[in-house]
Amino acid sequence: MIDVVFLLLVFFMLAARFTLDGAISVSGPSGQLEAYAGPPRLIDISPDVTRLNGRMVENLAVELNALTESSDDTILLRPVDGAPLQRLVDVMELLESAGFTGLVLVE
Repeated sequence: MIDVVFLLLVFFMLAARFTLDGAISVSGPSGQLEAYAGPPRLIDISPDVTRLNGRMVENLAVELNALTESSDDTILLRPVDGAPLQRLVDVMELLESAGFTGLVLVE
């Protein structure tokens, strides 16, 4: 009887999900890209610095608000200098929490 209980315990521990998966929407290159309009919005993401159009910014969301007309305007994200994936995800989550939805990842 104890063996059966231990087998059930092991089964449920292996089958259980202990974390919640998150999803981030990213547009990649495709055959039909929308026409880019407005001022440039290129964010360079390095391991320690985030630059908007080549210059360092204190508050990325505020600076982007001045460059966008709506929340779904295209914003280009480019990891540089071997930026870790977590740094890219952190910047993307920051932008999504600020309401920006038109994120495009480029090389």
